[in-house]
Amino acid sequence: MANIIKRKDAYFIMISGGYDINGKQIRHTTNFKPDEGMTEKQEQKALRKVVFEFEEKVRYKQKSDSNITFEAFTKQFLENYAELQLAPKTIERYKSLFRRINIAIGHIKLEKLQIGHLADLYSQLGESKNQQGVSFIATEEFLEWLNKNYTRIALTEKTGLGINTVYNLYKQKPISKDCCEKIAKVLKVGFKKNFSNPKVDNFLSNKTIKHHHSLISAVLNKAVEWQVIKENVAKYIKPPKVQKTEIVFLNEEQVQILLNELKNAPHQQGVMIKLFLLTGLRRGELCGLEWKDIDDTTISVRRASQYIAGKGIFTKEPKTKSSLRVLPMSNSMKKLLDQHKKWQDSIKRELGEDWTENDRLFTSAFGTPIHPDTVTGWLNKFIKKLDIPKVNIHGLRHTFITLLISKGIDIVTVANLAGHSMASTTVNMYAHSLQTKKAEAISEISDIIGLNF
Repeated sequence: MANIIKRKDAYFIMISGGYDINGKQIRHTTNFKPDEGMTEKQEQKALRKVVFEFEEKVRYKQKSDSNITFEAFTKQFLENYAELQLAPKTIERYKSLFRRINIAIGHIKLEKLQIGHLADLYSQLGESKNQQGVSFIATEEFLEWLNKNYTRIALTEKTGLGINTVYNLYKQKPISKDCCEKIAKVLKVGFKKNFSNPKVDNFLSNKTIKHHHSLISAVLNKAVEWQVIKENVAKYIKPPKVQKTEIVFLNEEQVQILLNELKNAPHQQGVMIKLFLLTGLRRGELCGLEWKDIDDTTISVRRASQYIAGKGIFTKEPKTKSSLRVLPMSNSMKKLLDQHKKWQDSIKRELGEDWTENDRLFTSAFGTPIHPDTVTGWLNKFIKKLDIPKVNIHGLRHTFITLLISKGIDIVTVANLAGHSMASTTVNMYAHSLQTKKAEAISEISDIIGLNF
């Protein structure tokens, strides 16, 4: 409905168009100045005609916007919202999901999208094999040529891909089509000749399907906010139920087994694994640490180091504002970091001009920021040899938090050390440990009261 304000001898007409990506109200405005000599009745009649025509014009523009296809709108969503508001890793994940989504519903106009379309999509995703052809493996002939001409480290540096991606390539495991095409382009070989679709029975999980649903709903919510469509049909359909998975972590005995085995590990990897256990830092946070973040009493978490194919290694702020935190320095941490500094300085002296100077604690063999996948791949391979749960890097963070809770550290302190924005996040994620503490508390109060039967 138009809002009309009379200003001296003219009228100001405004129609609200919702809100833009920054939360600012969108306003469509025009002015109307009556002809001289008009009676009051003629003036009002002319005003109503101008308002009606202006409302039709705005309505037509919104209608034409609603004729946009889902795929076309996803491009606007990425350009006008995601790339301005979201983290690079999130954007990369969205683009990956859109590849599957747009195959099924990308051609459908937003205003024509129905619940049935989404139901069919989720059903198809549940039957999807090998990511609908998105992943490929290297042919035997290409692998033979690679092994003669490139080491894994050399190929990683030449292509800028993650070490885990290159490792999977050499093991003939599926990797994304984008990565395969990049390898083919950098090495100047044919993609179709050297890569094939393995056609493996790799069905998408309900959790992955739910990620697709959440993204579709976010896109449609933004379309409603921008007044392209009237409602989000995704709210009327539920994705497949996701079974809650148990958090994998190590107990005290298993931690000691891991630490004993780390005595024979390469220096830098050993230091990183120990610091994960001592600090509970996320992988990107640990890889992003610089020596200026360290003093005699604290470790300051100020940045995260990440990798995206095509962009390479880059630095960003940690996950949330609460992730910017200062951790107290224990004696164990100080001794470990002192040893690591001496080791790194010796490598610098040995390499001389071949060392790339920067302030990072953890680097490649020549001083550049370490690729985050390096320590992930190393731990995955190392821990397979041990008779303990097969935890990944994030499992070491779970171990840190779980052990704190088991020792009776209050949940607010644990949340602050972990960098959780709210203590409720910690409570929800680590209910398994809290349940044990509840049982211990009940047992203790029973001992204190000491009822006799």
